[in-house]
Amino acid sequence: MTSGVRRVYLARHGRTAFNADGRLRGHSDPPLDDVGTAEAARLADALASKRPGAVVSSPLQRAVATAQAIAAAAGLPVTVDGRLIDRDYGSATGLRPDEVEHRYGSVESAPGVESLASLAQRAHRGFLELVSEFRQQAIVLVSHDAFNRALLARLDPSLSHVGQRTACWNQLSLIDGVWRVDAYDRKPE
Repeated sequence: MTSGVRRVYLARHGRTAFNADGRLRGHSDPPLDDVGTAEAARLADALASKRPGAVVSSPLQRAVATAQAIAAAAGLPVTVDGRLIDRDYGSATGLRPDEVEHRYGSVESAPGVESLASLAQRAHRGFLELVSEFRQQAIVLVSHDAFNRALLARLDPSLSHVGQRTACWNQLSLIDGVWRVDAYDRKPE
């Protein structure tokens, strides 16, 4: 690796029908809808201009399709990696949060839901492993709302309440050995 600032562009996949309906996606595997496909194309143009050296995606098809658009625009292959997978919502997968809260009191109380603490630890560990394995100056990681929010909050606790719109990107930089969040929840124009 050459000297200089390392960058990670942490992206969220484009929209799916589950997103449009406000349903918990988790490990379910809905494809991008037409809006999501268009979002992925705009995100691809924005992130290809950052000249990444690698594109790594969650194995879920909504993330893979988004990553494929980015990789094609950047002239790169996609690496699929399970460490970027979405939060496991257990029996709440496919339901709306209000339905889950009505049944169980909260999303966190539903059977089989991955705890926020476990998600944050998994996201942080996976991120550090991936940036160690992909030594390029700039890489794109394509993941999910819950994963991204957990990682951003772990890197900068002041960001614990930031959202992640579909097909948004976040810029993370390694400066003096510390990962910092430079930009978050950015959408291509």
